[in-house]
Order: sequence, then C-alpha cells, then structure tokens
Amino acid sequence: MADVATLPPIPTPFAGAAAVARGVSRLFLRNQIMVQPEVSLRNNRRADLMGINSKGEIILVEIKCARADLLGDQKWPEYLDYCDRFFWAVPAGFDINPLHGESYLPERAGLIIADAYDAEIARPAALVPLAPARRKTETQRLARLAMRRLMGIADPDPMLAEIEAE
Repeated sequence: MADVATLPPIPTPFAGAAAVARGVSRLFLRNQIMVQPEVSLRNNRRADLMGINSKGEIILVEIKCARADLLGDQKWPEYLDYCDRFFWAVPAGFDINPLHGESYLPERAGLIIADAYDAEIARPAALVPLAPARRKTETQRLARLAMRRLMGIADPDPMLAEIEAE
C-alpha cells in the first residue's frame, strides 16, 4: 500500500485567485451578498469580485495571491469610487503585514483570508456610502452583467457572446 505522503496531490480547478474567489463567494453567500467575478468598472479597472448585499450596498473585492502583485498595485484606490465597502482577499498564509500599512487604508479597506472552501473576515470594511446616483448606475450595470452572463449559459451561441452588457 502506498504511503499517503507519496501520493500526488488531487488536482483541483480551484487554485490561487480562483480558490480565494470561491471561498469569498461562499462567505458572502452565507451573508446574503451576491457576487459576480471579473466586473469591468467604468474607469477601465476590473474588480475581481463585485457584489451587492440585502441593503443594496455595493462591495468590491480585490484578490492578491502574490506579495509582488500587492506591492506593485498602485491603482487600487480607483476602485473606491465604485463601492460602499472594499475588501482585500488573500489566501491563508499570505503575509498581510503590508495591508496594515497606511498606503493600504486599513481604516477603509477590509481584509478577508480565504481558501477554496471558506473565508473569514479578518478586518471589516468601513462603510463609505456611494452617492445615490452612482449606486443606482452601478447596481443597474451589475444586474445587466449578471443577466447577460445567465443568457450566455442558456444560449451559448458564439455570435451572442460578442454582445456585452453595458
């Protein structure tokens, strides 16, 4: 009988950022926050996860799995104009010390530690309410994107895939 330590790891489609996204999505679902992955914002940035809670608040999550990626991301504050709450999400074992630094706005940005199966909020995100007009616009954009993605599942015609929700 083979020693368990010598067996190859079981392949999983959830590794790296995909694993973190899955864990965060599960945490949010339990807390009535519905999310969409990879959402383009009107400022040409793309949120790793964008969600909406039962109060209508918009939550953005930026996932970082590599220290160099975190330290090199100078444009992340541009996400703050599109959400009521902002979270960093990182895998277990990630060096979170930089995220406590002043340049990462710990008083504003929450922190989530996640794996492919679950996640935990290590630091809550402050509520900084969007202007009502911005919230309405972003909520409608998120709803249209979610519906467009569902339509693509129901009718995966490649010609229809080129039509993007605005």
